[in-house]
Amino acid sequence: MVTCVKYTSAMLLLRRCHSLTRFGPFNTQRHQVTPAVFVSGAAAVRMGVLRAHGPRWRHGLAGLLAGTGAVLAYGLHHHKAEQQDSSTVQTIEKTSAFPIISQEEVTTHRSLEHGVWVTYKGGVYDITEFVAMHPGGDKILLAAGGALEPFWALYAVHNQEHVLEMLSEYKVGELSAEDVKKQKAIKTSDPYSTDPERHPALHINSLKPFNAEPPPELLSDSFITPSAIFFKRNHLPVPQVDEASYQLHIEGLPGGVLTLSLEELKTRFPKHTITATLQCAGNRRSEMNMVKQVKGLNWGIAAISNATWGGRGSGTCCWPLWAFHVQFEGLDKDVTGTTYGASIPLNKAVNEEGDVLLAYEMNGQDIPPDHGYPVRAVVPGTVGARNVKWLGKIIVSAEESSSHWQQNDYKGFSPGTDWDTVDFKSAPAIQELPIQSAITVPTDGAVVDRSSEEVTVKGYAWSGGGREVVRVDVSLDGGKTWQVAQMRSSEKGQAPGPSPPPGRAWAWKLWEVTAPLPAEAQELEIVCKAVDNSYNMQPDTVPPIWNLRGVLSNAWHRVKVEIREDDNEE
Repeated sequence: MVTCVKYTSAMLLLRRCHSLTRFGPFNTQRHQVTPAVFVSGAAAVRMGVLRAHGPRWRHGLAGLLAGTGAVLAYGLHHHKAEQQDSSTVQTIEKTSAFPIISQEEVTTHRSLEHGVWVTYKGGVYDITEFVAMHPGGDKILLAAGGALEPFWALYAVHNQEHVLEMLSEYKVGELSAEDVKKQKAIKTSDPYSTDPERHPALHINSLKPFNAEPPPELLSDSFITPSAIFFKRNHLPVPQVDEASYQLHIEGLPGGVLTLSLEELKTRFPKHTITATLQCAGNRRSEMNMVKQVKGLNWGIAAISNATWGGRGSGTCCWPLWAFHVQFEGLDKDVTGTTYGASIPLNKAVNEEGDVLLAYEMNGQDIPPDHGYPVRAVVPGTVGARNVKWLGKIIVSAEESSSHWQQNDYKGFSPGTDWDTVDFKSAPAIQELPIQSAITVPTDGAVVDRSSEEVTVKGYAWSGGGREVVRVDVSLDGGKTWQVAQMRSSEKGQAPGPSPPPGRAWAWKLWEVTAPLPAEAQELEIVCKAVDNSYNMQPDTVPPIWNLRGVLSNAWHRVKVEIREDDNEE
């Protein structure tokens, strides 16, 4: 490590020399650097440094430019262990001079052939080596020759010191004072400034993009989750959509492209209504983080909610024989114009028993902006990531969606797979979700008075693929003894509706059990586990299902509760 740090320092000092940073190639026998593209002496020197460091700098910058947490994670897991190295780099940055580079010159470096340069806060960075080696380089090239600030504004979640340290490794110069002044004159608007207001009760996991969940105790109060506290999962800014000019384009049909206005969608097709639970793939990720750190938003147990949806239902049609998938594209875009996208199997989309909706209503009203106004896909029994919001295009295709969120995220892996060995192409995209349950009341760390003599435990249970939850078991002693909870599939005080047809149980069940406090116990470890009608059961612990993205977390849910003795007892 000491040798590596010293060598890095020497390389960086050499890089700062104007004669080397602007003219003439540089090579090092020690590491036998043979980069594919020699753009400048600065690039060559930096390539030598990159070879010494390995992939940690390359992958980290992808998160800055492309804004995807999964890509960012490739590099971040290496960074913490080598902070001493970064500290050395940072010290040299502060004490070294850089050449002055004009924006005009930066603009000429927009390809692998001529180099890929970007600017950030007055600095000029050559990221050619990174782009050449990274599979997501095509998207990163969209930022070439320009400023990173628009990307930074869009993906504010990555505004962290360690990402800046990674970026500093690519610095080759300072932008001219005149060009810096011009950049400051052009104000980059906040793409999140038009996002809707949110309920203050929500627990926020990230502001930009906005991701939040309701307090667990509110979640189990209502069988139908009020729209205001329905969990929010956004990947990008909420788009502003004009209802009057909205159009949904459907491609891949035998008759060509079909375009529908919102009014046509509402009037030309019969309206269907379903009650369906949506759950984020990362629900309960926080429990995986307690085993070993994963990459993603630190969701608690409430990235799940239940609503009544209304819209145009699925049905049979003359689908092409070559078609196997239905792709959805949203109207939410990043600064490159890339939209959120996902896909589902065609047989799920067109089967009347699949109950897929092009939904324009949520809980009897227009879908709120945070949940996909004016139209979203509702794919019951399927992971939330496939329920694309702000739907702008549907494509009937022989292939899955090529979007990042279909191909390189929302997939499960073995506990033994890490960011050095993961191959996203080797795993299928998550569609149906496994059996799930959690305790909403009491919360972990709550205190129960001995004088109450009993404890009431509440929660939710749900299973993907339309499988009905048939039982919830609850234990007060960590799983040694069990009792069966009472379940309900309607609002409190209302008569339960008819049982769903087999394979079409889309909504969760809320459950409750009241039990006497054990006489000698000072603490309770309350556990719940659910069983569906295929007799799928939750695993008892998290470690066997841990995965590097923290998805599909569905182990027995556990909370610890303290029993407080009466104050008047001696």
